[in-house]
Amino acid sequence: MHDNLIILAGGASSRMKKQVSLDNLSEEEIAQANERSKGLIGVGPNGRPLLDYLLLNAKKAGYKNIYIIIGEQGDLFKEFYGSDDKNNDFHGLNISFAVQYIPEGRVKPFGTADALFQAVEQYPELNTLYYSVCNSDNLYSAKALYALRETASPNAFISYNRDALEFPLERISRFAIAKLDENNCLLDILEKPTADVLDSYKDAEGILRVSMNAFKFDGAILYPYLKNCPVNPERDEKELPTVLLNSLKKNGNTALGIPFSEHVPDLTAKEDIAEVKEYLKKHYPQLDWNA
Repeated sequence: MHDNLIILAGGASSRMKKQVSLDNLSEEEIAQANERSKGLIGVGPNGRPLLDYLLLNAKKAGYKNIYIIIGEQGDLFKEFYGSDDKNNDFHGLNISFAVQYIPEGRVKPFGTADALFQAVEQYPELNTLYYSVCNSDNLYSAKALYALRETASPNAFISYNRDALEFPLERISRFAIAKLDENNCLLDILEKPTADVLDSYKDAEGILRVSMNAFKFDGAILYPYLKNCPVNPERDEKELPTVLLNSLKKNGNTALGIPFSEHVPDLTAKEDIAEVKEYLKKHYPQLDWNA
């Protein structure tokens, strides 16, 4: 098992910042949605952010070293989780920060693969270790995070049952789907699938599987593919699924899709804030760091 979790929190949060009219949000919540990184929006009691709950689940899953990738204006993370660049103690977790710098000539960050590449350049020891990677605006369960730690596969991802995700169908239809072989090894990931291909992507149990960006990687295997990741021509970003698929071309069946059937709360847009708050009230009546 490994002890390292990298959390992607340096994105531009463009969809969260879109202007919408909602009567179930306070002025303070709208202001936070427009100004903060998504994982720092105060959806918990006393204004604590969603990231608290992800870190709690990471601790329950046994992670010890947390690397949070923040943007160039990410100082607010240090107000919540420690003022030093490295080795902050937050409820027994060792938290360090990596910065995703925006390349010259761009307005927005260069994608998830660029974020991870910049992080391992700033912490090169990760290139000799196994580590997990996930989003800051999704609340993955402790069980799912533990599954990434315990798998013997060099690379892996949580392969979610699409039908178990409690989102509107229109939203789910935009999620990337994964094609797995009979042993649940990854064959392909398809972004924005069309209805005519869905049947060909069902797994051996007839289930459509989606990735919610929860990965385990072998740092040594992944590094050259991170460094040389091509730019997606449609989204003009470097993306982690591309890195993983490119590594499989040379390294064979080394990425296991770990099947899970559960909901993953998500803070993508302002419309999600009230739903996530209700989810936390129901499932996390209190944050118990000593449990």
